[in-house]
Amino acid sequence: MPSARRPWWLGGGNTRARGSAAEDLALAHLQRAGLKLVARNYETPGRGGGEIDLIMRAADGTLVFVEVRARASDAGGGAAASVVRRKQQRIVRAARHYLTRLPALPPCRFDVVAIEGSRIHWLRAAFDAT
Repeated sequence: MPSARRPWWLGGGNTRARGSAAEDLALAHLQRAGLKLVARNYETPGRGGGEIDLIMRAADGTLVFVEVRARASDAGGGAAASVVRRKQQRIVRAARHYLTRLPALPPCRFDVVAIEGSRIHWLRAAFDAT
């Protein structure tokens, strides 16, 4: 039985299992909002590559690259604050790699889904590809 103080997705298992559970929560949240899953855990090849947790498509055709971050609480700045500039650069690099596979470039944006305890915060256009 999950602890009343710790969300179920933070219980047992390794870091990868907890990350996957957080991504499941984020995916369900985004799908309820009308976004469609395009890809999950897209990784670029080679050393120094990046990874994108979720690639979604919005109803208007925008391709949404989503970083999912989860923390037990908002202490230390919370989950969203952990998407630092270096992490943003790696996500942008992975997104550029993904886009090279497409015949035409759709409108794109970078979102963050921050899960803190039992709260989900969806930050649309959280950062730019600059």
